[in-house]
Amino acid sequence: MESEMRSIGEMGRDSGLGVSALRFYDRAAVLVPARVDPATGYRWYGPEQLGEARLLARLRRAGMPIADIRLVLAGWSGGDTGLVPRLLDGHLRRLESGLADARTEFSAVRALLAHKETTMTTTTVTARLTVPAAEFAAALDAVRFAAGRDPELPGLGGVLFDIEDQELHVVATDRYRMAIARAATTGHGGARVRVTVPTPLVDAMRALLADSTAPARLTVAGDRVELETQDREVAGLGLGEDYPDYRRLTRLPEGRRIPLDVPALRRALADHDEDVCTLVLTDTVTVAGGAGAGERGGEHDSPGDRVGVNPAFLLDALDALAADELLLEYVGPKAPLVILHPGTEDSFSLLMPVSLDA
Repeated sequence: MESEMRSIGEMGRDSGLGVSALRFYDRAAVLVPARVDPATGYRWYGPEQLGEARLLARLRRAGMPIADIRLVLAGWSGGDTGLVPRLLDGHLRRLESGLADARTEFSAVRALLAHKETTMTTTTVTARLTVPAAEFAAALDAVRFAAGRDPELPGLGGVLFDIEDQELHVVATDRYRMAIARAATTGHGGARVRVTVPTPLVDAMRALLADSTAPARLTVAGDRVELETQDREVAGLGLGEDYPDYRRLTRLPEGRRIPLDVPALRRALADHDEDVCTLVLTDTVTVAGGAGAGERGGEHDSPGDRVGVNPAFLLDALDALAADELLLEYVGPKAPLVILHPGTEDSFSLLMPVSLDA
């Protein structure tokens, strides 16, 4: 019988729920392990619980409230064939009603957007500026990874060039993360100019900057963008799409800044093959269940704030900032994490947390 039991890691893999979700459902008395080791606190699940876990995963993907899920699982295990269909039908009716309400609200929002577009005027401003090639290349490297790839959101499929006074900010976001970098310029002291440069053109610009030691000349005229360095140049059109107000998105309350030992963090993240990992924030940042952090699966509790992140996204941000010592700024469990260089605000990344509840 012992050999048929599943560890929490095996149950998470076989059910599709994940270790963090299984811990949450245990605490919520929705799916309680068949046995908990009294010495280590490690959870074990019986063979019959796999079907319940898979059912639970499907119900959560359908957005069913936990209170109803608890009743469905009770009816399922008790053989009640009448209660479960009624609960499913009731939840489906709520979803359909919510969708109808959402359609109404979205129609109103689109009407407001259409009115705003008709009342705005557009003035074409040309910006010509010079930027150090190495500084511009480093700025592009710091943000390129965060550019969107969703075909339904083409406006995020590039890098925003935001030029104002003597500064060039480059910005990329795919909704789940955002990266911002700055490069000092000369030659433009006029009005603010913004253009979203598609990623193929960004990559061509980066290649042009690779071997250049001379300053690069950047020209933005309407939707046309041109970069020239030495005797070579690349040019193309911007996406012609509105870009989110990234400055508003970066106005966060001041948080607690914690040093990041980047090599150690990389080693810990290498031990994770799941879509979510748990960072434990004390006076340092560690990965629950990572290499050197105790038993895999994180069964041993440790003090400190806990926040879930996508480990691949976190590694991308660490690669882009390219330093062995960074800072993580923690505002709260639902606020974006800020990853930045010590002593400078020129380049940083925002990373949306992932819920550890389910």
